[in-house]
Amino acid sequence: MTDSSLPSLDRVRSEITRNRLRAAFAVLILISAAAVVSAAGEGVSTASKEDVPDAPETENHTVVTESGRAGTITAYQPDGEVLYYNNSRTKYFDADPVEGDPLTVEYAATDTIHTEGSNCGAPPCTRNVIERADLETGEVEVLYERYDYKEYAGEWHDVDRTNETHFVVADMVADQVFIVNTETEVVEWLWDAQSDFPLEGGHSWPRDWAHINDVEYIEEGQMDGRIMASLRNQDQVVFLDREEGLLENWTLGSENEHDVLYEQHNPDYIPESQGGPAVLVADSESAQIKEFQREDGEWNRTWLWEDDRIQWPRDADRLPNGNTLISDTHGNRVMEVTQSGDIVWEVASSLPYESERLETGDESESGRSAQELGLESRTAAESSGGGGGDGGFGFAPLGFIGDLIESLLPHRIYNALLFVTPVWIGASEFAAIGVALLTGLTWATIEIKWQLRDRGIRFRLPVYRQGGN
Repeated sequence: MTDSSLPSLDRVRSEITRNRLRAAFAVLILISAAAVVSAAGEGVSTASKEDVPDAPETENHTVVTESGRAGTITAYQPDGEVLYYNNSRTKYFDADPVEGDPLTVEYAATDTIHTEGSNCGAPPCTRNVIERADLETGEVEVLYERYDYKEYAGEWHDVDRTNETHFVVADMVADQVFIVNTETEVVEWLWDAQSDFPLEGGHSWPRDWAHINDVEYIEEGQMDGRIMASLRNQDQVVFLDREEGLLENWTLGSENEHDVLYEQHNPDYIPESQGGPAVLVADSESAQIKEFQREDGEWNRTWLWEDDRIQWPRDADRLPNGNTLISDTHGNRVMEVTQSGDIVWEVASSLPYESERLETGDESESGRSAQELGLESRTAAESSGGGGGDGGFGFAPLGFIGDLIESLLPHRIYNALLFVTPVWIGASEFAAIGVALLTGLTWATIEIKWQLRDRGIRFRLPVYRQGGN
C-alpha cells in the first residue's frame, strides 16, 4: 500500500470524532426510548374487567366512570373488589345513586354511531342516553334517549333527577339546559345559553361554544328548586330559575378570569344546612380543586387543594366524614383526600370522569363546607406527593424538561395532547419523546452535512461580507 492510499491522520481523527458523536446520539435515543417503554409497561388499562385494578378498602361502595380511551362504569365493593363493570357504551359520564337504593345508579352515557342509517344520515353521530343500572343484578334500563347529528361536543355530560318522572339535562349539543318528562318524552322547560351569553365569547360557535358539562337540581335552602349549571367555555357556574331565567348576581366566575375558574367541571352545591351556600368545583385547566363560599352577595374562595401530580381533575365531592373524593383525569387516579390534605385512598383509573361514594347520597349531599370544617388549603409546593422519580439523585432531567414543556405550552393544548395520547404518557414521557426526536433530527442534519463536505460541496449564505472588516 502506497503512502498516497493511506488515509490521512486528519481523516482518521475526523472519523473517530464522528463515530463518537454517532455513539452519543445513539445512546441518547436509546435512553429516551427506554424511558418511554418503561412507562408503557406501567400504564393502567381498564378496557376489560380483568384489567381493572382492585381498590383499597373503604367503608362504602365507590363508582367510577370513564370517557376516554374506553367508556367504562365500574363499581367497587368496600373491600376493594369489583362488584360491577360495563363497557358497552362509548362514554360514561355523571352517575348518581337512586334515592333509597344506593346500589342502583342513574347516569348519562353516549354511543358514537359510525354507520349511516335511519338515525344517522351523515356519520359520525351521537346517541345520548339516560340509563339506570342495578349494580347487584347487572340489569340496565334505558330511561330516555336522543340521537344527535354530531360527535364532537355532542354528548350529555350530566343529568340530574328532579322527581320520579323528570330529569334536568346538560345539553352540550345545543348549549341548553332542559327538563324532560321521561314518561311522555316531552321537554317541559328549557334555558338557552344564547339568551344570556354572546356568541363572541366561549369557543367557536357552533362547534363547541358553551360546553355545558354539569347540572344540579337544588332541593333545599334559599336556592330550593333552582338549577346550577357549569358553562365550561365561559369559565362560569350559573344559577337558573325556571321563571326568571339566569340569576346574574349569583354567577360564579367570569370569562377569561382564570384565577377564579378555568374551564371547570362538576361543581357541587353545598346548602346552608351543611355550612353553605358554597360550591366545590374541579377547576380543570388550573389543575386544582377549589371551594367558594357565598358571603355578603359575593363568592369568596375558601379552600384550594392540589399536589404536584394532579392534572385536569374533573370531579370533587365532599364526603360526610369531611374528606374529599377527587377524580384526577390526566393523573389517571381517583383519590380521597383528608381534611388535612393527605391522600388516604387511591385507585388507578384510565382517564376517570366522575366518582361517587354510593351510600353518601347524590354528590355526597351531606358533605359540609370547607369553611364550616375549617379546612386549610394545600398547594403543590406543600404536598409530599411525587410526580416522578429522580433515581435517588434529587434531580430528574426528564421530569425537569417535561415540566418545562408543560409550562411553555398553553394549558388547553397540553391537556389536549394528554387526552389523545396513551394514558401512560405524562410530562416525563413527553420530554423523552421530544429528546429522541430532537436528537434524531440533529443527527440526520449533521450526517447530511458530513456527506456533502466529503464530496467537496459547500454552501454559503446569499449575503456575506468580503474582506476582513
